[in-house]
Amino acid sequence: MTEEGPGPAEAVDSVLTALADPTRRRLLHLLAARGEVTATVLAEGLPVSRQAVVKHLAVLDAAGLVTARRAGREVRYSVQPAALDATARWMSSLAADWDRRLARIKRLAEAAEQDPPPQP
Repeated sequence: MTEEGPGPAEAVDSVLTALADPTRRRLLHLLAARGEVTATVLAEGLPVSRQAVVKHLAVLDAAGLVTARRAGREVRYSVQPAALDATARWMSSLAADWDRRLARIKRLAEAAEQDPPPQP
């Protein structure tokens, strides 16, 4: 029996939930800047404990934003951009839908200005 991953909506929800926390956004930024590093190194630049960093990294990992790789006794984390890319595409699609709706409303309003209803 194979286990399927989350669907597109659940994946976006997971990414947005993970990114809602400022500490997790900072961790993602640090990982993007530094490459593959340990939780200990990441904790050095944050006002939280190493244990808190590990918990935040677990949330980012569950959302598909980071990956963990064991290197001897260390666990090294790195950014996985695919989930963030998919979320950005979803947001772009949502924005495009709203742009189309607003353009239609604008066209209707402009048409109503040019052709006012008859007066009784």
